[in-house]
Amino acid sequence: MLIVAVTGATGAQGGATARALLKAGHQVRALTRRPGSPAADALRALGAEVHHADFDDRASLDVALAGADSLFAVSTPFGTDTATEVRQGTALVDAAAAARLGHVVFTSAAHADRDTGVPHYESKRLIERHLRACGVPWTVIAPAAFMDNYADGWTLDGLRDGVFAWPMPGDRPLTLIPATDIGAFAALVLQRRDEFTGRRIDIASDERTPEQMAEILAAAIGRPIIHRQVPLDYVRTRSEDLAAMFDYFTTAGLDVDVAGLRRDHEVGWHTFADWSAAQDWAALLSPAADAHH
Repeated sequence: MLIVAVTGATGAQGGATARALLKAGHQVRALTRRPGSPAADALRALGAEVHHADFDDRASLDVALAGADSLFAVSTPFGTDTATEVRQGTALVDAAAAARLGHVVFTSAAHADRDTGVPHYESKRLIERHLRACGVPWTVIAPAAFMDNYADGWTLDGLRDGVFAWPMPGDRPLTLIPATDIGAFAALVLQRRDEFTGRRIDIASDERTPEQMAEILAAAIGRPIIHRQVPLDYVRTRSEDLAAMFDYFTTAGLDVDVAGLRRDHEVGWHTFADWSAAQDWAALLSPAADAHH
């Protein structure tokens, strides 16, 4: 049995990783800034220990990591900025090194080790570099685009009107992955430390064009959905970072060896159709859900 500290445990990736580890019989220390949140309570109910931890409070990290075997590390620029992400990610890696952990699994982004010019990929690249240099056994898992984002925010607003609004040409493929698969793969890596130490792996469970995604969403929702290409200029008015990402998706493309991953690692990968069919679209698309945005 492993004792695994999980950051971002109340978020999508950390939560999925914590649940996969608990299901496999390991001990999970869920690190969160909000130990009193409903998400933290849900993890406690599943058997996790919840620890208060703040990336900007080194002492809280030291206490949370003491005696753990491994760490699942996630960093995010959203809600802060990429400079904060790098500072916090670096602090987390330093705390893991000081705690002499046996394995750190950092979740980055597919292609973040390349010259993408995407701000929130560059920030992860810097954290990856720091992780490789700090002397702790490491693995980097690097997810493609999150399927989960299609059931949220402005994408969801468009779906209410029968439109899959996406800032890419309809025929340009994009590699995708749901949070559950990231968690399942992270748990696999944490449980097979020897096999995965020193490796960086881009991960995705499917590849679809926006036109195909619109068709799949229409089938799952049960009403016609058309893809409409949102202009990058419009995205840029909301976020330079996201505009740079969609530009990269469209020009360079986010290629990941989906077939190879399915062949080599059995973690119950979900296709976009699997994921879409599992969502409660009636609740997501109801007028009441709209009030939360």
